[in-house]
Amino acid sequence: MQYLKLDSLPELRAPVFICAFAGWNDAASAATNAARFIVRRFGARKFGAFDPEPFFDFREVRPHVQVTVRGEREITWPPNDVHFARNPTGPHDVVVFTGTEPNLKWRTFASELVELAQAARADLVVTLGALLADVPHTRPVRVTGSSLDPAAAERLGLQPSRYEGPTGIVGVLHTALRDAGLPGATLWANVPHYLTSSQNPGATAALLRRVSALLEVEFDLSEMDAAAQRFVAEVEGALRANPEAQEYVRRLEATYEEAAAEAPQLPRGEDLVLDIERFLREQREGRGEG
Repeated sequence: MQYLKLDSLPELRAPVFICAFAGWNDAASAATNAARFIVRRFGARKFGAFDPEPFFDFREVRPHVQVTVRGEREITWPPNDVHFARNPTGPHDVVVFTGTEPNLKWRTFASELVELAQAARADLVVTLGALLADVPHTRPVRVTGSSLDPAAAERLGLQPSRYEGPTGIVGVLHTALRDAGLPGATLWANVPHYLTSSQNPGATAALLRRVSALLEVEFDLSEMDAAAQRFVAEVEGALRANPEAQEYVRRLEATYEEAAAEAPQLPRGEDLVLDIERFLREQREGRGEG
């Protein structure tokens, strides 16, 4: 790894590698907020970071200047950090990458993350994302998932990705994982396209519930759920002054219900755990591990 500088590579138990990028892949900051929650929840320790110089146009992603407690000016560069944590209650330790979608050298950036996943002997790489969609804020946040690996998609109960069009670093990373023979899956929260300037705690909570099932860890999401309820109430209050917007949301609700009745969804959390555990166990057995 040329650009990803590691303090040391910890010994981990069958780690799940979770990645989230701010930017195009992160509507309402739902994915990066979920990844940061995981870091805090586990008390994860930073053990590496990317050199930002080769990957960012600093006119687009500008560094910040701050004044330290000693009164000195200090520049903070765009962070792209990796953390690890032991999982005391589940079979999988955790590696978490949190960062910003780079401006340059996407293939190189993805290759470095793939090398890290290989070196850590990750059983599964999971990217978190969030997209703007034609969904109402009044319904449970839909989480969709896919995999480029047909075997992983089948075993995890996910749909093979059929998306065509512009992609972000997440798409490039999953292509690199597939080419390297590493299993990967991606989970995306669908957030209302008409609420683009606000963080969406409900979308973050929806992603975390999927991850908690995967890791067999109970996350306390009570504060986030309360924030989600306040968020919905605030939006409802704003809509009361706009009958046209209210009618638009009602149409979205009807479309949502029709799609929910027709489209395949992710399996229930407990079923997802069983499917993922079976898949990860087969991965370890295939490598000759007990």
